[in-house]
Amino acid sequence: MSRPRALAVAALAALVAACSREAPPPEPVRPVVLARVATGALQDVAVFPGDVRPRHEADLAFRIAGKLVERGVDIGASVRRGQPLARLDPADVALQAQAQQAAVAAATTEHAFARAEFERFESLYRQRFVSASALDQKRNAMNAAAARLEQARATLAVTRNQATYATLVAPADGVITAVAAEVGQVVAVGQGVMKLAETGEREVAIAVPEHRLDELRAATHLAVALWADPRKRYAARVREIAPAVDPATRTFAVRVAVPGADASLAWGMTANVIVAGAGDPSGALVPLGAIYHDRDGRPAVWVYDQASGRVALRTVELGRFREDGATIRAGLRDGEWVVAAGANKLVEGQVVRPYDRPALAAAQDAGAPAAEMLRPAPPR
Repeated sequence: MSRPRALAVAALAALVAACSREAPPPEPVRPVVLARVATGALQDVAVFPGDVRPRHEADLAFRIAGKLVERGVDIGASVRRGQPLARLDPADVALQAQAQQAAVAAATTEHAFARAEFERFESLYRQRFVSASALDQKRNAMNAAAARLEQARATLAVTRNQATYATLVAPADGVITAVAAEVGQVVAVGQGVMKLAETGEREVAIAVPEHRLDELRAATHLAVALWADPRKRYAARVREIAPAVDPATRTFAVRVAVPGADASLAWGMTANVIVAGAGDPSGALVPLGAIYHDRDGRPAVWVYDQASGRVALRTVELGRFREDGATIRAGLRDGEWVVAAGANKLVEGQVVRPYDRPALAAAQDAGAPAAEMLRPAPPR
């Protein structure tokens, strides 16, 4: 085959291949989540997580040592004031009380004998049969016997009290939150057996960074919301701020009282203390996922144009980050839409497709399949 003919065949093959090549597929329209911008009266809100705790909580312990023979309550039990909670073996304290009662009887007999001796010597002294020194000795013996009798009686009272200490009773109405001893265990004096949380005012314990302590003190309104039910709010107030910062976490321990707490505010539940400060009439709050940065590193957001369906990157003046979003001081207008999720996947002028939230909710209520519910809304 000649060279010109070979070149012609190669050109013809290339032309056929070019004609058979498929056109590139169109770029898919990326779905995004949008958030509407609302400016004006932006309230400065801070959220501090914590847990619900009782105002008064005490470790209960026996005032004597002994072997635990009975425990009548478990964790979570509601108790009343004066209710028996646990009991030690009463044999030893009962024997001690009996021994001390016998000691009181012996001291009573000695005192009676010493008193009779003194009275006899007093009669003999009046008759000049004994000296004054002998009478003084009998008087001293009678006084010493009387003192020993009082000592024996006081010791008997202490021993009887110790016999009652063998039973641990609830000092107030409350709930048992911890148990640290079991039946058969030998406990020492003052060793914690269980923990009692008194029923009454509930509090939320939070840790506040040192640079935000003034923000908490200057707050105009405090509220508590449970993590399990964030829609319900309880009025609160700061009851106590620790005088010293924690050296490890550099935070202050703060107790926030909840005077109007009900039964749903159970001990140990996770709660958020919401601190409302002054408002910003020109600021706006956007989701944290909406914050993006341009090539120069300046904060920006993707603004969605409803007419064209395209997005444009706009630099903004960023305020501070909060638990519920980021504040924008300037750069956005009221009523605009910004991309709240998927901002890092966009380019300038890209056509996007917003999720149809009402259609998604209706599909969930109707029991639509998951794939159908996740299908993005048509372009607008």
